[in-house]
Amino acid sequence: MYMVNESVTHYDYLLVGGGMAAAFAARGIREIDKAGTIGLITTDQDEPYTRPALSKKLWTDKEFTEDKVSLKTKEKTGADLFLETVVTRIDKESKRVETADGRQFSYNRLLLSTGGEPKRLDGPDDKERIFAFRSFEDYRLLRKLAGEKRHIIVVGGSYIGTELAANLALNDTQITFIYPQERLSGNRFVDELAREYEDRYRQHGITLMNSTRASSYTVSENEVVVTLENGETLTADGLVLGIGVEPRLELAEEAGLKVEDGVIADEFLTTSDPDIFAAGDIVSYPDPILGRNRIEHVDHARKSGKTAGKNMAGAAAAYDYTPYFYSDVFDLSWQAIGTLDPELDYYIDEVDGGKVVYYLEDDKPVGIITWNMDADLDDVREVLKNPPASREALKGLIREKDE
Repeated sequence: MYMVNESVTHYDYLLVGGGMAAAFAARGIREIDKAGTIGLITTDQDEPYTRPALSKKLWTDKEFTEDKVSLKTKEKTGADLFLETVVTRIDKESKRVETADGRQFSYNRLLLSTGGEPKRLDGPDDKERIFAFRSFEDYRLLRKLAGEKRHIIVVGGSYIGTELAANLALNDTQITFIYPQERLSGNRFVDELAREYEDRYRQHGITLMNSTRASSYTVSENEVVVTLENGETLTADGLVLGIGVEPRLELAEEAGLKVEDGVIADEFLTTSDPDIFAAGDIVSYPDPILGRNRIEHVDHARKSGKTAGKNMAGAAAAYDYTPYFYSDVFDLSWQAIGTLDPELDYYIDEVDGGKVVYYLEDDKPVGIITWNMDADLDDVREVLKNPPASREALKGLIREKDE
């Protein structure tokens, strides 16, 4: 870091966004450039942390405590962190960044990894009882509310919604779970899996309200009242919203970068400006197996962030990795790559007590999910990349890892 003048701070590498993609970008930079200055600007009040733990291990693993969540970005990379700071403008011509508090930064190379904004329902803010769950602070506040048989309504069958509904129930909390699908996760699972998934929630005492949508909520001194689209109301101590996220694309759009459903980047994660890179939830990139894609999962955040960081420092490494996504609830676990669309044709292979589900187009797999088994994901990638000639030939291709 150095001062261009009294009002502008310069970094060799400036990272806009403070999630896992930015943290791993800083590590990628350091693999190539040990000395270049790194600045990281984030709206979060915490330095980068392992986000999946917020809905997973912090609730289920007593040995995984809050002090283990930090990715220790400053300690590991020497990056300067600007927390609770909002970037309002990127001027790619002058390579300047402006923030809401009036600061200005300049850069040689910039990373956009602004992540996603949780969708919300119509209703007032109340950070102690209403959770559009995304941040470490959301976890801390929800943890204070949870337990002691308190009643929390979870709205939405997203990954966050399904995981929090399950893990809150495991932590002495009464749960009412509202989701629009006929079956829980029926928008991604074939019916056989969706039935098994849904049954686990019932077995753990969770009240399920399928084919149901919430429209708004109100907050009084002692309760939250949720109004459903059919006009019915439900009362609880708290409300968790797991209805998905929207990629934060405004900065990229206003900077004049090429944007479609995400920030368009090439195989090196370079945007339409050669000195601006993108990673994580917001980047649309050419996947070697799936084609142009935008993915909102942690494996992609880590790997795309690391690759973007290395390339910012001059590595010229193609992002040729096809990421996976996963979830664990109760005693069920699954991992997947590709398109999970139950409207597609499918083939189920029973394997070693688990299942492999192939989602098919023209008898070729376009998505694969491994259910309650520990498969080698490189085998999954290979089947997607070089599928067999017939669905019958899929049998036995993916099995449990060798011990």
